[in-house]
Amino acid sequence: MILVHTPGEPAGIGPDLILQLAARDSATPLVVADPELLRRRARRLGLSVRLELLDSIDRYRPQGAALQVLPVPLPRQVEPGRPHADNAEYVLETLRLATKLCLETPRAALVTGPVHKGVINEAGIPFTGHTEFLAGLSGGHPVMMLACPGLRVALATTHLPLRQVAEAITAERLERVLRILHRELRERFRIADPRILVCGLNPHAGEGGHLGTEERELIAPLLERLRREGMQLVGPLPADTLFTPRHLEGADAVLAMYHDQGLPVLKHLGFGRAVNITLGLPLVRTSVDHGTALDLAGTGAADSGSLKAALETAADLLGD
Repeated sequence: MILVHTPGEPAGIGPDLILQLAARDSATPLVVADPELLRRRARRLGLSVRLELLDSIDRYRPQGAALQVLPVPLPRQVEPGRPHADNAEYVLETLRLATKLCLETPRAALVTGPVHKGVINEAGIPFTGHTEFLAGLSGGHPVMMLACPGLRVALATTHLPLRQVAEAITAERLERVLRILHRELRERFRIADPRILVCGLNPHAGEGGHLGTEERELIAPLLERLRREGMQLVGPLPADTLFTPRHLEGADAVLAMYHDQGLPVLKHLGFGRAVNITLGLPLVRTSVDHGTALDLAGTGAADSGSLKAALETAADLLGD
């Protein structure tokens, strides 16, 4: 088993998190990053971390005495908390290399740190997030799911402006997402007969067509058809009452229609312990549940709990 980590935005807390873990845990992943960035950040944080530079993933040892790094040069050295568009291509190159390694290496998983989407776009590179970028590199149809103890929330759409969500909710998209979610809950999470709660798109799940017709005309007929195939699908349910103990009891996952419909609830429940998991790709990929936290970068105040959870989840999904 090999876990490959890309720290993400070099001016953010990604480098801090992996250095914190390496300083107290000998079992750290192979890191794809600029070693000088890690050295500078370690000195700033007062952490004693020895780096070992590798020229091949074949030289990686899971229990090595040093933080093992596949070097990618950083075009512009940065100060913590001050991102620069000159480093946008560096972030994407670390993702490209790490994804390539995972696709070519048996039993390897990708664990990513947070990226600053705005800085990447300021560099003139269209970028909406890890999920879509990794799909372009590896193929497949990505489904974003966040998980914490007691709750899993998958998304029918990911990083879209709210005005575009309704048009993106099609029967074809929902069927594909539900089939991927159902399959991976069975295969990766080893749940024999997953029970999935499905949110409506509109307030009160459309209230019988008075607050929108997508539930009546699109979502409900699709769910009924998939139920006849044997899937345990409950809904469409109003999102404002679905996330209550009575409904969640016995549920293995929730499918939300859009990003801010489901993720605020999950992050309220498990922030700092939650893991972002990309389903539907030909590789295992997990990530942290938070952003770059530029105000915390280089201060030593960042919490590495979510990164540790992402590493543990990736190992579990690989079957180790």
